[in-house]
Amino acid sequence: MGKGLQRTVLAVLFLVGLAVFCFPYAQGLLVKREMESTIQTFQEQKEAQPTTSVVISDSTPPSEQRQYADLWADMTAYNETIFAQGQSELSCKLDYQQPSFRLADYGLKEEVFGFLTIPAMELEMPIYLGATDQHMADGAAHLSQTSLPIGGNNTNCVIAGHRGYGGASYFRYIDQLQIGDTVTVTNLWEQLIYRVAEIKIIYPYEVDEILIQPGRELLTLLTCHPYASGGKQRYLVICEREYQEDNYG
Repeated sequence: MGKGLQRTVLAVLFLVGLAVFCFPYAQGLLVKREMESTIQTFQEQKEAQPTTSVVISDSTPPSEQRQYADLWADMTAYNETIFAQGQSELSCKLDYQQPSFRLADYGLKEEVFGFLTIPAMELEMPIYLGATDQHMADGAAHLSQTSLPIGGNNTNCVIAGHRGYGGASYFRYIDQLQIGDTVTVTNLWEQLIYRVAEIKIIYPYEVDEILIQPGRELLTLLTCHPYASGGKQRYLVICEREYQEDNYG
């Protein structure tokens, strides 16, 4: 092999190796930009929708206006029903994968329900209903048969995310969260602010750890643990709703 050909082969091998090394980072950047675009589209859709009068129980003043009034009423009823029934259907993978609601049935063009903001992780992710493979790839996913992310007493909304996937971080750095850190859910109606109250490591079969706790208003983040372990355990970040003046819901 001549020196010129040898240099060419080495250069090609170097470029191939560099491409293989860089691909996950490029893929991760693409996923991040897609999630940012999804969140922006959600916000534009939210701002464009006119409000409708709806009577609301709980701590929200009855006089407040709500977008998608039928969806709000149905989701509130759903949360009350699964609490009353003890979340008896939260028993297998198919139960929490199946979306509780199809937003298209209520006039929404996209199936994005809101977005999650975690300042300590420098992370924003769109939220989808139902932990399907596609929803988990596109952002964070609400586990069906747990409370929907609309707040309210006697609720525990469980939101799952990959512990890193396809070069993107997702919940990769969830162990950076500490007690007292804020986690915010922005849904179709309002912004719900939570603070980290507890961190647990459990096994997948310990379903009791993600059930509604009577009298509390919780948000639980869930992902695999340890990192790159094949999902032997689950890492839970349990957050409790923080109410501020003029923050109703």
